[in-house]
Amino acid sequence: MKTIGLLGGMSWESTAVYYRLLNEAVRARTGGHHSAPIVLESVDFHDIHRFQHDDDWASAGDYLASAARRIEAAGADMLLLCTNTMHIVAPAIEDAVSIPFLNLLDATGEAIANADQTTVGLLGTRFTVEMPFYREKLRGHGVEARTPDAADRQTVHDIIYEELCQGVISDASRDKFLQIIEKLRQSGAEGIIAGCTEIGLLINQRDLSIPLFDTTQIHVNTAVDAAMAD
Repeated sequence: MKTIGLLGGMSWESTAVYYRLLNEAVRARTGGHHSAPIVLESVDFHDIHRFQHDDDWASAGDYLASAARRIEAAGADMLLLCTNTMHIVAPAIEDAVSIPFLNLLDATGEAIANADQTTVGLLGTRFTVEMPFYREKLRGHGVEARTPDAADRQTVHDIIYEELCQGVISDASRDKFLQIIEKLRQSGAEGIIAGCTEIGLLINQRDLSIPLFDTTQIHVNTAVDAAMAD
């Protein structure tokens, strides 16, 4: 089995979910005492948060590229960036290493296309839903993403940073998410992308009447497929 490299810590709350899901998936597929070979570099989210809010994506790319090189040097056979938003700087990370970079956005686009959906709602940080990188990547898979209005985008952003990244799970915030999702459904969304790795901490498929594309789970499935391939 190949070794999976995780570039995480953005936030560590969701990186912990990656670690658990990867090991659960490997155990489910192989049985016994098997677990996933993993190299994990968990960065200080304070630094990333500062780059994001200073609009300093070049420094963010350099910072994460350096971390990616350390993961490769530690023996990883592939690399996952355990965050949706920071795929803004995915090209800098991919250029920094020679091992395969398993792009979360491509994995998500493929999963939606395989589900025969073409129009979905996208929930995530302000950076994810307002900057073009995510929607453009999805269009490459024949998927059109609709986003909440400005007020709802800010609500989702604030809940992610002020609550979910801090390990706070609130029923009131779940209700706000579900109200926003219902607006997207009424606007024509056939499914919803949980376009932030922390969103799965707050809502799951049982909460929705339309398909939920949990990007963390999709990314994990892609990684395990690659790790177990001949």
